[in-house]
Amino acid sequence: MDKIIEKKSGWRSAFDKKALPWWLGAALAVFVIYLIARPNNKTLRVDKDTLMVADAVRGEFNDYIRVSGRVQPMTTIQLSPQEGGVVQTILVEEGSAVKAGEPILVLANDNLDLSILNSEAELAEKENILRNTQIQMEQQKLDVRQNVLEYGTQVERLRRAYEQQKALYADKLIAKEDYLKAEEDYLLAKQKYELMAERSKQDSLYRGTQIDRMEESLENMQLNMQMIRKRKSNLIVKAPIDGELGLLDVVLGQSIASGTKIGQINSVGSYKVEAQIDEHYIDRVVSGLSATFERQGETYSTVIRKVYPEVREGKFKAEFKFDGEQPDNIRAGQTYYLNLQLGQSEEAVIIPRGTFYQKTGGKWIYVVNKEGTKAVRREIRIGRQNPQYYEVLEGLSDGEQVIISGYDTYGDSDVLIF
Repeated sequence: MDKIIEKKSGWRSAFDKKALPWWLGAALAVFVIYLIARPNNKTLRVDKDTLMVADAVRGEFNDYIRVSGRVQPMTTIQLSPQEGGVVQTILVEEGSAVKAGEPILVLANDNLDLSILNSEAELAEKENILRNTQIQMEQQKLDVRQNVLEYGTQVERLRRAYEQQKALYADKLIAKEDYLKAEEDYLLAKQKYELMAERSKQDSLYRGTQIDRMEESLENMQLNMQMIRKRKSNLIVKAPIDGELGLLDVVLGQSIASGTKIGQINSVGSYKVEAQIDEHYIDRVVSGLSATFERQGETYSTVIRKVYPEVREGKFKAEFKFDGEQPDNIRAGQTYYLNLQLGQSEEAVIIPRGTFYQKTGGKWIYVVNKEGTKAVRREIRIGRQNPQYYEVLEGLSDGEQVIISGYDTYGDSDVLIF
């Protein structure tokens, strides 16, 4: 006989087997709501004594960077021999003061000496040939003039004979043949005289042209001789300007080719400062910007005179000239640390520089709460920076405290509990 099962009612029905799926669904919903509603921050306990905390304050931000510069002479001239040779004598040592035109070293060149001797012999030979040619041409000139005179005299004689024969023939005292012969002799002599006179004129023009060319050729040879002798004087290397012999890289007996750099002359009294600047600032560094540095308690001013556009190993070069007085004990090669002013000072929220920047790149920072019990990660935006401060454009207010020490051990924690 079947047993009648009594149906549960009231609160007992909630624990019925049929209600079990509903319980499971409700539990799952509660768990999902918990996951959504619970705080998602990752926390980390840290020792506050190991942290470096600084205040964010509103103050004047000075837009400058610090660069390291090296003193160099304003003018440096390369020292190179115009003629190659072997170092025979060194007259001046490195670091010595020199005057323009002062001999520094002497070279020897046997090939150049032989070339000078050969050129002198060749010049002497050509001079003799030219002189002999000029003498011959002058003699020819005299011979032609003599011939002209002789032909002129002959023409005059034949003219008189012709006139006499003409008169006698008119009086019928001589035969016509004698008259015609006298006339023909006179006309022939006259034509020969005219030809000789024309030849004399042409020869005179030709000789004048030839002599001019020969004299020009002789002048060129003499000039060439002077230039060769000047090459001999170039074996003495001299200082091009007043200054200091900053470098002389030669030894006795060394063979040096023409144009080889063997040293340099540095101008004295006028200096510049060369600095290597990070390429991050290449768009902001221009000629005319001012920079200052301190030396033995005194402040000195400089101005950028030239910016080199080429970037090497992440840096570019800029040259500074002094704007006013120079340090009394300035020397080439000294290192100065310059504060280069990039822009005008402006009021802004600033925080001290710290090692946190290497981890965050200036995009976020840990901000300490008012109670000083914890620090919470916050997004910020950093603008300009100088050797002391960062300019904070967004994310911080005047008076807030931030952690500026390194974040390498914090991982991706959102909250630091002290």
